[in-house]
Amino acid sequence: MKYQKKSAVVTLVLAIALFGFFKLQPSNDFPKSAAGSEIEFRISDGELGSSIGANLEKLGVIKSAKAFIEEFNSNPKAAGISPGSHQINTHIPVKEAITQLLDSKRLNNLVVVLEGSTFSDVLQTLKKNDHISKSNIDFRSVEALYPKSTKSLEGSLFPAHYSFEAQTPLAIALSSMVRKARVESQGNGLNKGYDKYSPYQVLTVASMVQIEGDPSNFSKVARVIYNRLKIGMALQLNSTVQYAANLRGKITLSNKATQINSPYNTYKRVGLPPTPISNPGNDAIKASLNPASGDWLYFITVAPGDTRFTKDFAEFSKWNTQFNENVAAGKFR
Repeated sequence: MKYQKKSAVVTLVLAIALFGFFKLQPSNDFPKSAAGSEIEFRISDGELGSSIGANLEKLGVIKSAKAFIEEFNSNPKAAGISPGSHQINTHIPVKEAITQLLDSKRLNNLVVVLEGSTFSDVLQTLKKNDHISKSNIDFRSVEALYPKSTKSLEGSLFPAHYSFEAQTPLAIALSSMVRKARVESQGNGLNKGYDKYSPYQVLTVASMVQIEGDPSNFSKVARVIYNRLKIGMALQLNSTVQYAANLRGKITLSNKATQINSPYNTYKRVGLPPTPISNPGNDAIKASLNPASGDWLYFITVAPGDTRFTKDFAEFSKWNTQFNENVAAGKFR
């Protein structure tokens, strides 16, 4: 009995000692309720998570750069943190720091590159942005995502949210977008190409898929394109003609428009257009790398939300009549 009492006392003392030990260990994170004032926090293009963490700790945003790096590496969304100027609270937990850095509303002078936007769209957006230099607008030094295949930047500006420091040269802003596309191409498999098609050709396919379809049918649209290319059939895509004639956004295409003399006129020219026609996002790119299985040669959106696929031209013609009737009835407004 004496031994048991002694053992119990020892156990109690040990428990108290351990409790005291852990209680005295300094936390490597700020509590949720300790948030301080907001500051401007800048992230350089291509800056590593370790550098971001160190700067956050130095400015008192987080308590431990090590804890930030651990959270950064375990959170797949953290790779989407944009370079530029962010508004962020001080004295916050590392998880909250990452959440705030991912919040596009906290980016100063936000530049949004939309999926399906063109190089011209992005250029206009940048020139209107207060943080882009108005005197340093030469961008001829910027290389495309696949510079050996083209000098055009069309398709190379990855859709994402960007923010730039004051007086950023236009070339630097565009280069950061290409660099983002390069990082994404390593993760989404674009650099491997598809079948006999090079990465640049797949990018071109994806740029058309982005405009012609929606995420629910991207892979089917990609299959139609590949099926037509395989048999040497003209792609006959309205999107390429609209791109060439600056008619983007139009629901219908006139017969006259399909006769324009342009390498982007896929009604008259067999094969892929010479460059992408938009900046595709990851969904369109992945669909172009993994097209659905099917023998379709035709597709048409008969009504909003109703896209149909077939290999039979007669069936396609019937659907085309329905499409024209729905346009006349105002269903696409």
